[in-house]
Amino acid sequence: MSPTALPSPPSLNDMPNAALFLDFDGTLVEIAPAPDAIVVDPALPALLEGLAEKLEGRLAVVSGRSLADVSRYLGTERIAMAGSHGAELRRPGSTENESLASPIPPDAEIELNRFASTRDGVLVEPKPFSVALHYRLMPEAEGEALALAGSLARALNLNVKRGKMVVELLTPGYDKGSVVAKFMEMPVFGGSRPIFLGDDITDEDAFTKVLEHEGGGVLVGPERDTAARWRLPGVAEVHAWLKAALA
Repeated sequence: MSPTALPSPPSLNDMPNAALFLDFDGTLVEIAPAPDAIVVDPALPALLEGLAEKLEGRLAVVSGRSLADVSRYLGTERIAMAGSHGAELRRPGSTENESLASPIPPDAEIELNRFASTRDGVLVEPKPFSVALHYRLMPEAEGEALALAGSLARALNLNVKRGKMVVELLTPGYDKGSVVAKFMEMPVFGGSRPIFLGDDITDEDAFTKVLEHEGGGVLVGPERDTAARWRLPGVAEVHAWLKAALA
């Protein structure tokens, strides 16, 4: 983990045989008060398709959102994607969604909905293989939210993932690092140097995993302790860095 100031990443054009893995919220789109309140730059899908073509298919969007949700916002089936923190994916060149995990017990969503129903501003986001509790609009609920998530995780044999003003319950064994490893086993990614861009604590698994393949992570946002090698200040700088690779 590196608490020191990180440099900006080199140009993608100066990284031979690079593979690009991109988080969604906080990296490609600005974080919004609620999951359905994000605004996607209309030029983003074409930008990603152009980069995927340049990299000969070695590009994937890796999100904590469900795969269906990311696909709906990006409106393209021409790039590889992973959703639900790696529990589901779409391979390069395919339009089929592949499930890697089993759904979590319904009791998790029931209990989180019961909690949220008595707290204005706390939102439950159900996904195929996880369920998230958002408290961005009620930050004072964090302590109770984390305690409830921990209790449910123990009772239902689930993992807990903390993010920016969100806590999530999900099937054990899946994270953004594990799905990067899955992509790296595919022929199109074979022998490449993976670069992962992400902003959240949930991206640290991927930052660590890409180092095993002589790649590196790009932290998006303010400085913090991280396994990333480089940093970009925000979403606007990510878009500029991506566009420069196609200039």
